[in-house]
Amino acid sequence: MSEGKFIKGQGAQRNEINRFDKYTFEPEEEDYEPAKTKFTEVFPKTIVNSVKSPDLSMELSLNPYQGCEHGCSYCFARPTHEFWGFSAGTDFERQIMVKKNAPELLEKFFRKKNYIPKTLFLSGNTDCYQPAEKKFEITRQILQLCLDYRHPVSILTKNALVLRDLDVLKLLAEQNLVSVSFSIPTLKEEIRRKMEPRTSSAEKKLKALEILAENKIPTGVMVAPVIPGLTSDESLNILKTISEAGAQKVGYALVRLNDTVEPVFVNWINANFPDRAQKVLNLIRSMRGGNLGDKRLYERYKGEGNIAEMIHNTFALGKRKYFTDKGFAPLSTENFTGTKGQQLKLF
Repeated sequence: MSEGKFIKGQGAQRNEINRFDKYTFEPEEEDYEPAKTKFTEVFPKTIVNSVKSPDLSMELSLNPYQGCEHGCSYCFARPTHEFWGFSAGTDFERQIMVKKNAPELLEKFFRKKNYIPKTLFLSGNTDCYQPAEKKFEITRQILQLCLDYRHPVSILTKNALVLRDLDVLKLLAEQNLVSVSFSIPTLKEEIRRKMEPRTSSAEKKLKALEILAENKIPTGVMVAPVIPGLTSDESLNILKTISEAGAQKVGYALVRLNDTVEPVFVNWINANFPDRAQKVLNLIRSMRGGNLGDKRLYERYKGEGNIAEMIHNTFALGKRKYFTDKGFAPLSTENFTGTKGQQLKLF
């Protein structure tokens, strides 16, 4: 697709071929047009996911929505949309499934007789504060349940909409039941508008970070993804800025383009940054053994080669300089009883 025809506000410009489809259709370029977002209410049988990957720190995750309106071309969750019969391209951003019974299912999960509480991660796949949340308020209901049951919950988002729920977050924080982290891959607004077109601006994320920290809510930042040749030069400045804004923890992740994320990103980088597209792609390949993606456990986060090592060294330096003596304690599970009241479980 030519740069002039690139649709603003979308990361994907087309529906990439679903790898599970038997038949495929390749549209002509003139068929591409802005897509309208469609919301479909779904009613899954379970809502809490047990995370089995040994290289991930989370144990339980919950995603109120399937698909994400934020439009990040690099999103690792895009291929999961294919399991639902959709495309990892435009469909992922515009065909959003809303799990209306998520709060009901979560309460049943909390009431399981032999359940041992572990921190619940929102969201392990798609953003729990994407624009749809403003209308459906499922995440807010989930946070209220965590408060009612005194269950720990950790949030990762790209959206300052999280401040809407400051009242609930403050009550959770009083019992050491919540932490909130923002994904901030760039502070340059001209890049942010292209990288993640329907997220909050970096300025709004930083302001939200400050407000949360002022209200004694444990805060962190994920600098993700780090894209060599595009955002990697910002790393130290990001760490300095978020530390000053009140972040107590920081993490980062190198970009990786698995499965159908690859064609979405390649199309995006060529259209938006044609002057550096091939340089960026070649730098990514240098970190991924000649590929753009990597699925190997542990290695997928480390990368390889000089560029990956340079990024790791930069973050190590930044953490020593801006995050020494920072951090927060693990969230509490000690007051969870499987009931809304304070009474203990009898059986």
